Amino acid sequence: MSSPRTTWPHVAVALRAMLVLTVVLGVGYPLLVTGLGRAMPTRADGSLVTDADGRVVGSSLIGQSFTDADGEPLPQYVQPRPSAAGDGYDAAASGGSNLGPENPDLVAAVEERRAAVAELEGVDPADVPADAVTASGSGLDPHISAAYAELQVPRVAAARGMTEDAVRDLVRDATTGPDLGYLGQAGVDVLTLNLALDAARP
Repeated sequence: MSSPRTTWPHVAVALRAMLVLTVVLGVGYPLLVTGLGRAMPTRADGSLVTDADGRVVGSSLIGQSFTDADGEPLPQYVQPRPSAAGDGYDAAASGGSNLGPENPDLVAAVEERRAAVAELEGVDPADVPADAVTASGSGLDPHISAAYAELQVPRVAAARGMTEDAVRDLVRDATTGPDLGYLGQAGVDVLTLNLALDAARP
């Protein structure tokens, strides 16, 4: 049985270690992470996007729908790709449909979407790009392909009373290149583009 005299040094070491770790991990680390977050406020706050009046209208990392109260696409806005996240673009339920390419439910949903997009844009169903009828793996992708954006230019231009070339210029401005210049494909940020459309022709 150890005596208090031999036990106390071990207790003192443990208390000092606890004090040091409390200061480093309980105070220093949170301050460091908070400081780094403040150095990158856009990322730390969720990459929020504001409109011309300074109101938060979304996030540059999360897509959103542009529909009316009945869920119908608003013709004056560029439409995003479908979402399988919750009820659609639900950041708390990120995920795809998890259905295989030959799943009857997925095939039926894709064909239904293809027909709806073709009718909305006044094109042949064969001309509808794949991202117009399929959700991304996260269900939150804020980008669409350049082909899907181009498909929507005539409708948006007509709805806003703009020339197609003017809309294409805004599409070009909202297009981001592949990551690191070679990973993936160029994409069009739908929210950025729709805000630019509102600014150009409310």
